[in-house]
Amino acid sequence: MAMKFEKKDNGSYLLDVQGYVCPHPQIYTKKALEKLQSGDILEVVFDNPSSSESIGSMCETSGHEIVEKNQVGGKFTWKIRKK
Repeated sequence: MAMKFEKKDNGSYLLDVQGYVCPHPQIYTKKALEKLQSGDILEVVFDNPSSSESIGSMCETSGHEIVEKNQVGGKFTWKIRKK
């Protein structure tokens, strides 16, 4: 499956990296956040449990806020607000 990055709404974006293993979800998340404006929301969908650690620590280090975390089965959906 190919990585998908798209604008959902004004100030809201979707990054789907299901099927990728570390470090790819974290790298794609970082690159997507670099394209956004401060305050924009990036919804990241991933299915690699270890990516939650790397994405979480990348957000903590760079100051981005994880505003929502959901998990249904093996699918994670996080919403990250760019600092």
